[in-house]
This record gives sequence, C-alpha cells and structure tokens, in this order.
Amino acid sequence: METLIELYDERPLENVLGVEVFRPRKVVYVCPDRIAKNKTLQRQLRDYFAHRGQTVSLEFVKADVYRTEAILKTLRAIVSRCPDCAMDITGGTDAMLYAAGRLGAEIPVPAFTYSRRKNCFYEISNAKFAAGLPCQVCYSVEDCFRMAGGRLRKGRVDNSVLEEYADDIEPFFRLFLKHRRDWVRLIGYLQRVSQAPAEGPIPLEVRGAYSVKGERGGLIDAPEDCLRALRNLGFLRELQMDRQSGVRFAFRDLQIRSWLRDVGIVLELYAYKCCQDTGLFDDVQLSAVVDWETGETRNPVSNELDVMCTRGVTPVFLSCKTGEVKTEALNELAILRDRFGGRIARAAVITAEPGNAPMRNRAAELQIQVIDLADLTAGRLGNRIRKLMDP
Repeated sequence: METLIELYDERPLENVLGVEVFRPRKVVYVCPDRIAKNKTLQRQLRDYFAHRGQTVSLEFVKADVYRTEAILKTLRAIVSRCPDCAMDITGGTDAMLYAAGRLGAEIPVPAFTYSRRKNCFYEISNAKFAAGLPCQVCYSVEDCFRMAGGRLRKGRVDNSVLEEYADDIEPFFRLFLKHRRDWVRLIGYLQRVSQAPAEGPIPLEVRGAYSVKGERGGLIDAPEDCLRALRNLGFLRELQMDRQSGVRFAFRDLQIRSWLRDVGIVLELYAYKCCQDTGLFDDVQLSAVVDWETGETRNPVSNELDVMCTRGVTPVFLSCKTGEVKTEALNELAILRDRFGGRIARAAVITAEPGNAPMRNRAAELQIQVIDLADLTAGRLGNRIRKLMDP
C-alpha cells in the first residue's frame, strides 16, 4: 500500500490510527471544505505525525461529505491517480461510508476498519493484511492531546517528583478523610498565614496570627487538631500554637507547602496513586494542562485535567472534586473526553461527597461514571478504576 485514503472524522483517533498501524507513504484525507481550507488543522496533523516519528505526506481533498455522488466522484479520482491505495472506513459520515461501499463494488480497492470494542482491525474487502490484526499502538497523554491539536503543559504539580512522595500520599488522604469537614478551613488558614513575599525565595518557616481573616470576612482560628495531625504526618515541623503569641511552624519542603495550600490536590494525588497502583496504564498524568486550538481561531483555549491516563489507544479522564459536583463540571469533563478521546475514551468524576440523584442522572446521560465518598472510605477507588476499563 502506497497511499491510504482516510475518510475524515471529527474524532481525532479515527484520522490517525490507521496511518500509524499501516505506515503508508501518503495519506489522502477526504474532508469537508472547511477542513480542506484549514491550514492550522492540517499543520497540527503534520506536527502530530512528526511527534510520533512518522514521515508521511498528507493531502486534503474536499468533498461534500453529505452527498454520496459527489463523494464517489472524488474517491474515483483519487483511486485513478493513486492505484496502489487502500481505504480506511473507520471514520466519516454515513454518506462517505455508503460512497466507499459503492466504490468497492466498482473497483477492488482494499478496504478495512477498526473495531474499538475488539481493539483490532477487520477486513471489509480485499484487505487480508488487516484481517483480525490486533492494534498494539500505545499512546501517552501528550499523544492524545497532540492528535487533537493540543499541547501538554505543566500544571500545578511536577509529575517527575511524585515518585519521591509515593509513601506520603495515602496517609495524607486518610488524614483528609478524617478531617474532611474542616478541610476548607484548614487550607484557608494555611494559605493566609503562609503568604510568600512578592520577591525573593519562598520561605518554609511560617509565623502568623492564631486567628486570620477568612474569605467572607469572618475569622478563622488555627485548626489545632488538623495542624497537629499534619505535624504527626511529618508535613509540618516545629509546630507551636498559642492564642496570644500566635502560630509557628515550618513546612517540610516546597512541594508539601504547595499541597497544603491547595484544597483539591489531596484527592487528585490519591486518584493518581490509585491509577498507578492498578498497573493498567501506559501513562498517568496529574494536573495536566492542555492548550489547544480549534483550528478556527488563533487564541488557544486552556483546560486542566485533574488526572488523565492512557491504556493502549484508550484515554481515561478523571475529574476530582472534594465538594459538590456541579452540572458545569460534568459538562466540561464530557467535552474534554469527546474532544481528545471520542467514542473510545472513558471518564469518571471522583467526589468526596455522597452522590446525589440529580448529579448521578446527569452523569449517566453523559456516560460519566460516578465514584463517591462511599467508594473512597471503603478503599474501593482502585477497583472502580479497574472496572472503568472493562470492555
């Protein structure tokens, strides 16, 4: 096969997987006019294949993707000038698939498709090379972003150092569960007493008032029980508390300091560790920030994914909420899943609150799994993540 004909699809995976598996020298994308004119999107696809180490020539041929006769005419012309070709009919509109079928009845062009459920390719006609071929491609989180025109940026956490803190994460999470009701107050207090100077190095030593002003104008007293628990965990050192003289302590290091100034990071860390501990995933990223362009604007949109994993070609999106899960959060998670993963992707929301019926109903509508407080307190998060990967 010299040339692969791809029926362009809005789901990124359908546009690249066949190319990566069968390694043609040239790919012809049959696409709508707006894609044929979109130089940004075309550049993104070329950049993606370069990122994956594949040298391939890309051509974008416009067609009215809802008119079978127009598509058939376009396909005939491509086959005429590229006789050593095959068709990947995994993606495309219904009209494109029908046109590809009619072309196959006229000309013995090899045609194949990919099964998401079976994770292998199937021969449609004259393509024995694809018959039952297992897909062994493995993507990283960054690969998933790049195929959709995005870029992975560093988020709130440096993933490269997390292994050093592996033994801290579960005790930290157990402490959170014990003090869950006071957690916002604890983090709010630590944020206010440990504000860093505008310039110079960030100090680990903290000296502050016993009572500090809260966000809504009230006073927050030092949460003594929580602070002592953090000291016992080894996150705080040299802790001293007195209503008159105030509070003194030192963070163990800058990483711990950042964790104790972030309300939601404790649940994200625990979800990250559970994903790692399952041994299921090829890549796990915590606090992955993605910048992506729509192809229709120069201004990139930035989103942060709490935890994202990949297994083979399947991406998994996890949204972690220490509080109530709102509809907007579910909608955003579904959009990101569909944008970067399409039909093959999985998504779940992990909440440290009991799941309520309206939230669960909306999540079910969006095909998002709900993992709630009962699962967390019973230690079932790892099992729920494994279940999420069931066929």
